[in-house]
Amino acid sequence: MHTVAARAGVSIASASRVLNGVGGSAETVRRVRAAAAEVGYVPNAIARSLQSQRTDLIALAVEDIGNPVYVAMMRAIESVVAASGRQLVVHATGGQVDNETALLRRLAHRYVDGMIISPIRITDAHLTALVDSPVPVVVIGQLPADAGVDNVRTDSRSGVGLAVAHLVAAGRRQIGFVNGPLDTVPGAARDAGFRTALARHGITLDETLIEVGDFQYAAGRAAAERLLARARPDALVCANDLIAVGALHALLAAGRRVPEDVALIGMDDTELAEMMFPQLSSVSLGSASRGRRAAELLLERIADPTLPPRREQVAPDLVVRASSPDLVVRAASPQPSGQDPRATEGVLR
Repeated sequence: MHTVAARAGVSIASASRVLNGVGGSAETVRRVRAAAAEVGYVPNAIARSLQSQRTDLIALAVEDIGNPVYVAMMRAIESVVAASGRQLVVHATGGQVDNETALLRRLAHRYVDGMIISPIRITDAHLTALVDSPVPVVVIGQLPADAGVDNVRTDSRSGVGLAVAHLVAAGRRQIGFVNGPLDTVPGAARDAGFRTALARHGITLDETLIEVGDFQYAAGRAAAERLLARARPDALVCANDLIAVGALHALLAAGRRVPEDVALIGMDDTELAEMMFPQLSSVSLGSASRGRRAAELLLERIADPTLPPRREQVAPDLVVRASSPDLVVRAASPQPSGQDPRATEGVLR
C-alpha cells in the first residue's frame, strides 16, 4: 500500500480508499489503479476481513440449485446482495438435514457475513443451530412462530386451494393430486391444503386419486403413471412444476389430452410452466419476491443486530394458462337490483 501510494503521488489513506472501493476523485482513482497495476498489487481479502470483521460474502443454501424455483430465488437474492457490494456463495444441500445443520454450525467460522437458507424439513437440530448462529440467518420457509429467526414464507395450503377452486369452477370433480414427500414442510402443507379444499367444495376424498413421489421430474412422471394406472382423473394438481411436467408427459403418453380430458395445474410458476406445450397453469408462490425480501431482511439484520425477529408472508396467486380451462366465474353473492350481473365476472388469474 505504501508503494502504491508513493507511485501514485497520493496519501496512504487515499490509496486505501480507492483500493477498497470507497472511491475518490476521478484523477486519484486513475492514478492509484495505474500504480497498483504497475506493481501487481492485489488487496488481501483475508487480511481486510480480519481488520473490518466483514467478508462481504452472503451464503445461500437450498436443496437443489438446478430446480427452477431456486434459480428464480437465487437471481432475486443475488441482485440485492450485489447492490450492497457483496457477493453470493451458493450451497446445494440435497435436502439433507445433516448437510444443512453442518452448514449452519460452520457459520461459527464466520466465513460469510450472513446466510439465507431454505430447508424443506425443519428439525430441532435446525432450530438449535439457527438460534446458536453467530452471524445473521434468514429462513425462507415455514418456521414455528417462536423460533426467533427472521423468516419469509408463503401459504402453499391456500395455493393448492386456489388450484382446486379453479378446477371445481370448470366442472372437474375427479381431481387427483401428485405430491412430494409428506415428511417435508411443503409436502405436508400441500397435502393438507388439497384435502381441505376438496372438503370445502363438498367433494369426497378418493385416496386412489392421490400419489406421492418426489419434487423432481422423473419421480413426478413415475407417480403420475402409478395414479393413471388405477384411476381416471379429469384434473391433476401437482405439488410443483417439475412434477407437473412429468405428469404432462405421462398423460400424453397415456393418450389423455390436456386440458380436454385432464386439466393440469402445477405449483411455483417457474419458467418451465411457460416453456411447456401446452403451457402449464401454475400457482405462483412468489419465489423471486421471497428471495428478494429475505435478502433485504438479512442486510437489515447485519446493519442492526438488535432488530426484533421479523416474520413475513408472500401470498400465492393462480396463473391460468392452456393446461387448464380458462373460465369466467360469476360472483356467488346476489346482485343488487338493476345491476348488470356481468359487472362481477372476472377471469381467475
